[in-house]
Amino acid sequence: MAILKCSDVTMSYESVNVFEHLSFKLERGDYLCILGENGSGKSTLIKGLLGLLKTSAGKIEYSDGLVKSEIGYLPQQSPVQRDFPASVYEVVLSGTLNRKSLSPFYSKREKKKADDNLERLSIKHLKNSCYRDLSGGQQQRVLLARALCATKSLLLLDEPVTGLDPVVSAEFYELINNINKKDNITIIMVSHDVKQSIECATHILHLENKTCFFGTVDDYKKSSISNQFINIR
Repeated sequence: MAILKCSDVTMSYESVNVFEHLSFKLERGDYLCILGENGSGKSTLIKGLLGLLKTSAGKIEYSDGLVKSEIGYLPQQSPVQRDFPASVYEVVLSGTLNRKSLSPFYSKREKKKADDNLERLSIKHLKNSCYRDLSGGQQQRVLLARALCATKSLLLLDEPVTGLDPVVSAEFYELINNINKKDNITIIMVSHDVKQSIECATHILHLENKTCFFGTVDDYKKSSISNQFINIR
């Protein structure tokens, strides 16, 4: 069963269509990388998937028991957000807010989920540290743990390795791969790294000049649009 289906979707920014008639679907456990130059509509699509922007035409539908409030989301950070004066534990625990009851207190189950994800991403030793004192790679692990607290089935990542050095980026990509393969969590990741995308993804969505490509990685390698960005031997 498809976990996400976009049907003939058109979306606009400042009254100008940035892409038109976009259709694709993802199954549970798929790994989609969204590629495209700046201004091609990647951020607009992300906001549409999160329900923050309405489509101009077409529909975005979730199934397999998923609702928009249960999407794990790791956004790009602004300098102000990187300087957020909260503990690592508080940041990670806040990922459970979308599923909280009316109680003003966190339940044992929610606290355990936060602890489990801190352990899973090897940052439990940072639990009581201040978020703003962490390195860029550590902060991304904290935000990933927070996103995992919000979802059981879909993670949406917006250029998650921006500003990280190559070694830390490679470690972060490996974390995402493990989450996808071991937990069968569907991944949607916006990226400028074409080489890495075709190595880790199952599917590629490439947005360009109001047109788009969607298909498997193998189909993408054979497509005319990929020839501008990769050299297939």
